[in-house]
Amino acid sequence: MAIRRDSREELIQPEYGVLLSDVTSLIEEAGRNVARTINSAMTASYWLIGRRLVESEQSGVLRADYGDELVKRLSADLSARYGRGLSVRNLWHMRAFYLAWPSVLGEEIVQTVSAQSWLQRVKDHFRLPWSAYVRLLSVKNEKARCFYEAEAIRGGWLVRQLGRQINSQFYERTALSQDKAAMLQKG
Repeated sequence: MAIRRDSREELIQPEYGVLLSDVTSLIEEAGRNVARTINSAMTASYWLIGRRLVESEQSGVLRADYGDELVKRLSADLSARYGRGLSVRNLWHMRAFYLAWPSVLGEEIVQTVSAQSWLQRVKDHFRLPWSAYVRLLSVKNEKARCFYEAEAIRGGWLVRQLGRQINSQFYERTALSQDKAAMLQKG
């Protein structure tokens, strides 16, 4: 059976292509925004989890091998409830993440603000995905870590690009360069 086209369809064909392209762009941009929002919220919650682990440690709850057991138990309970992403290793990354970026919220008192408000405040601070911050944790020099974070944001680097720049010692090469602007342009 042949598909019959009427003259109206032929008249709207060019306009339809533009419409389809516009709607496709809107849907794809919305998807990217959703992914960024989810990544941002997860990164913020991981920072807050790290903060909570450090607070427990500072009040004497987390001690040496007891701390290891507590993190193992916490990981098992959270993984059973929420699935992947809350491994022992990831919880230790969250703790290290908080320690590497401790001043996000300043000296505010946690109990005076709701969890949702805390999440929003932290979320606004971290503009890279969690995997980028995990990669940045390998950079021990705080100035270098801040440089890589800023350049990753400015340059829109993917985690793989960030890793490549860290491995090639881009920060150190830029610091030694006579023409820093040219180095940053290349980066």
